[in-house]
Amino acid sequence: MPRSVTPLTTLHHVPLFSSCSKKDLARIVKAADQVSFKAGRVLIEQGQPGREAFIILKGKATVRRSGKKLASIGAGSMVGELSLLDHGPRTATVTCDTDCDVLVISQRHFHSVLHDVPVLASKLLATLASRVRDLDRAVVG
Repeated sequence: MPRSVTPLTTLHHVPLFSSCSKKDLARIVKAADQVSFKAGRVLIEQGQPGREAFIILKGKATVRRSGKKLASIGAGSMVGELSLLDHGPRTATVTCDTDCDVLVISQRHFHSVLHDVPVLASKLLATLASRVRDLDRAVVG
């Protein structure tokens, strides 16, 4: 991650947005809200309906499923992206380990960006397909 961390530079390093132009990234940043959360704050709670995705700009968080730690994440990590597609239940709980600065993008605003930046739709599908393949390999072998 570059030393000069801005929402634009962070988004450029998020795999979902890495092929976007600066102009497209600026549209995404404009559609999102930048919010600060204190350490200990739950961003996403497993089982609850999702309405937005989060991109960590600064800070660290932990991802847990059924209480089991799955990952530690930091700047450039995106969580909750499935909620950009549906309002299904969250698959994990994400808690801030430190104070965090986060970009929050709602499903409604993301759909507006997809309308303006159609390449994101195919990028999102490719990212989700890759995750399904990874899960398939993990389960089936």
